[in-house]
Amino acid sequence: MIITKMALPRRTFLRGIGAALALPLLDAMTPALGAAGIAAQPPSRVGFFYLPNGVAMNHTGIDYWKPAGEGTSFELSPILTPLAPYKDQLIVISGLSHPNAEALGDGAGDHSRGTCTWLSGVHPKHTEGSDIRNGTTADQVIAGEWASHTALPSLELAIDLNYLVGNCENGYSCAYVNTLAWGTPTTPLPTENNPRIVFERLFGDGGSRTQQLAQMRRRRSLLDSVSDDMVRLQRAVGPADRARIAEYLDAVREIERRIQKAEQSDAAAAPTLDRPLGVPERFDDHVKLMLDLVWLAYQGDITRVVTFMFGRELSSRTYPEIGISDPHHGLSHHRDDAGQIAKLAKVNTFQSELFASFLAKMKATPDGDGTLLDHSLLMYGAGLSNPNIHSHVDLPTTLIGGACGRVKGNRHLRVPIEADTSKMSNLLVSVMDKSGIAVERFGDSTGQFALDAPPQAPLAGL
Repeated sequence: MIITKMALPRRTFLRGIGAALALPLLDAMTPALGAAGIAAQPPSRVGFFYLPNGVAMNHTGIDYWKPAGEGTSFELSPILTPLAPYKDQLIVISGLSHPNAEALGDGAGDHSRGTCTWLSGVHPKHTEGSDIRNGTTADQVIAGEWASHTALPSLELAIDLNYLVGNCENGYSCAYVNTLAWGTPTTPLPTENNPRIVFERLFGDGGSRTQQLAQMRRRRSLLDSVSDDMVRLQRAVGPADRARIAEYLDAVREIERRIQKAEQSDAAAAPTLDRPLGVPERFDDHVKLMLDLVWLAYQGDITRVVTFMFGRELSSRTYPEIGISDPHHGLSHHRDDAGQIAKLAKVNTFQSELFASFLAKMKATPDGDGTLLDHSLLMYGAGLSNPNIHSHVDLPTTLIGGACGRVKGNRHLRVPIEADTSKMSNLLVSVMDKSGIAVERFGDSTGQFALDAPPQAPLAGL
């Protein structure tokens, strides 16, 4: 076949006033394939979504997290029920552990070790000074391989502020709980919790809070500044692409509106306080807005690698939105009290509901021959299982998404806790493998986790 028309480049931007708006995958980016009836080939995306302070496990006869049944014959637990619409692309994995998150002679500090070991499989150096050491994390191994394809190699997001320094837990530096992502064993990557700054990082020039305010006051909407280019582009593409562009731009404009509304609310409520702009007051509004930014970043192929922290370990956040006034960290130390465990389960279910709203958008967004969820692999879980005893055994872990056809869902996989294959690092090796990146060892891995095992077969090994 002779191609007589150049494709619209995949990394196409509409440039406006100090901003560049990336576009989602369009048929016009592969016109020869489109003309032949072949869908555009989408990229893979990965995401790691972290729950702080563990989850409500089975301590009172009710298993709030772990599904009943195995293989394809399983029923979702109360905490995971919000993910039911995505069960066909969901794998729940039970029995995984992080041995390197244990004390190993360093004493207390399980929250710190749980966070930084989750994606590294490495025992961190016990220090509160600048000589911190962990290990390069799985997300950054993937980001390093994919960096040349996107504007941002990776995106590190959180709901809590990242300003904590010094000793956060029994002589462990706060660097260990502030982020999931480590670019090198000595380089933790800072998270961002302000949606305005994230938006500017994705679509604009960013800058300090003062600069952002000045930009907000003098600039029109990002979309207004690229409107002429938009009109020309929509005239040049087919009906399906026009509809796809319109939906994407509507989503960008809605997020702009929500950020501006949050900024105005902050300014009106506390005009004399030096506080981050654009952060909604409600936890659920904040999470939804940040996850919408992740959705846009994936859709526009601005980045393909994201880490997201629903909170920081040791967080004492309360959840008045769902009637929980107990501080989260204190609630996690439930002392096996059934009422307290039920409250913790309610918090964990709330988190799953918010994550499910993100999955709904991923599943509803066309991407090449499928959807964004079809072409993503998302890990959702925690670095602690039973938080009452700071356990790193039988970690709550799920995978969601099709990974471009490389992963089958609708399964609950159990691995014997004492088995060599129960190391969480083995799953990280498999996630990298499903992302097209082969590594022989990672952290304390002994091989790959058997994601491709037949649903009813025992997980025999590597």
